[in-house]
Amino acid sequence: MNERRYLLVFDHGTTSIRACLMDREGVIVARNQEQFEQIYPQPGWVEHDANTLWQITLRVSEAVLKQQGIGWADVAAVGLTNQRETTVLWDRQTGEPIHHAIVWQCRRTADRCETLKQQGHAAMIGQKTGLVLDAYFSASKIEWLLKNVPKAQELLAQDRLLFGTVDTWILWKLSGGQANVTDATNASRTMLYNIHTRQWDADLLTLFGVSPKLLPAVKQSNEVYGAVDPALTGGVHVPLAGIAGDQQAALHGQKCWTPGTAKSTYGTGAFLVMNTGDQPVHSTQGLLTTLATNAQGKPAYALEGAIFFAGAAIEWLTKKLGAIEHVRDIDTLAQSLESNEGVYLVPAFAGLGAPYWDANARAGIFGLTQDSGKAHLVRAALEAMAYQTREVLDAMQQEAHLSLEALRVDGGVTRSNFLMQFLADMLNVPVVRADDPELTAKGAGYLAGLAVGFWASPEEIARLPEQTERFEPRMDAETRDSLMAGWRQAVSRVLSRSSK
Repeated sequence: MNERRYLLVFDHGTTSIRACLMDREGVIVARNQEQFEQIYPQPGWVEHDANTLWQITLRVSEAVLKQQGIGWADVAAVGLTNQRETTVLWDRQTGEPIHHAIVWQCRRTADRCETLKQQGHAAMIGQKTGLVLDAYFSASKIEWLLKNVPKAQELLAQDRLLFGTVDTWILWKLSGGQANVTDATNASRTMLYNIHTRQWDADLLTLFGVSPKLLPAVKQSNEVYGAVDPALTGGVHVPLAGIAGDQQAALHGQKCWTPGTAKSTYGTGAFLVMNTGDQPVHSTQGLLTTLATNAQGKPAYALEGAIFFAGAAIEWLTKKLGAIEHVRDIDTLAQSLESNEGVYLVPAFAGLGAPYWDANARAGIFGLTQDSGKAHLVRAALEAMAYQTREVLDAMQQEAHLSLEALRVDGGVTRSNFLMQFLADMLNVPVVRADDPELTAKGAGYLAGLAVGFWASPEEIARLPEQTERFEPRMDAETRDSLMAGWRQAVSRVLSRSSK
């Protein structure tokens, strides 16, 4: 058994980065978090400064070690979970990015993806990758950078250009440029990785004009990839040992290791993921087939429904409209109404994800009267998360031929008791809320811990204590169906002409 006392886990989110220290009981004993700037060069475009992500990684790691009063010699391994699809290209010689990272939310390549659909490539891409042809994924972002950043082709010709999602970029920096790796959960989100052969796909690389020289090696989610640069640790050897994209890490952290178990994480977006085991389930209803992990950290298949705006809709109400003074007030506002009074918010600020995948849909608020106020908007934003989850879950259960017994949930917005109860009512299954805000980090921690012997087995992890709260459905079917009918009518009014 590894005798060091802690795991250090980084959680690279879309708006902030956290460092967490995890002990042998699976408890996050210390955390440090720092937010970073979202860069919007044009409407619909979203970027991050990749160097800023790296600098914050250093700061939060130093801060969390200091907070706990320990040093690198107490760290058994480093694990990492990350926002997926976000794309970084950098110069392997200088270690400098050639452009800002293009974020998963960015829609700059939506027209290019539409052209590829019209050319008939969607079916091939779906069959190989399990994904829909959309700007959400990395492939068209890489293509855009290669075509639009002047130095890209020059560096590529010199074999100096590297691509990575955020996990690859941060691990490359942490290792001092020695580890150029990703894992299957992140690779499966690039739209360049064949989820059946478990290899980068030559046909897809050709389609998007991506050279294999750019690509990291694809490893298992729980193996040792290298070590933290000794210059950062004072000479202490610390393994880099666990990677998972944020949603797959949350699935692992929720211990959804068997077919039919599912979780939904509510952060900036919302992501419902169901483990389907050893066999991929290909969707005809806009769900994604992706790679996740089983109990041992080896690849397993999953179905995923991506909802682009969840907590981000609350942030919009707070920062742009001033409808919410404090986020803690959202339940008070929502519960001040006996019903939604016919008001629906469809938060298609960056298009709609599953099951519609309409990049050109735009947000809309419907059913307003002179009596409508900020409480109506807040309630509508919370309810929208449940309606969207219901649509995704209905498709998921139908296509996987699996019946969900309960939905496990996590993420910041799940602190809303109103949302939890409404979610249980709309799904008509119990909702189990984890009383732990760091399950995504824990999932990566479990993977890293298994890789280095911090825990002896998945069974040992399964026995670790956890606290949950259960919300039982209590809404009658007639009310549920009426609310869903109102939601679907509202959605129909924001869909673009091409998707109707």
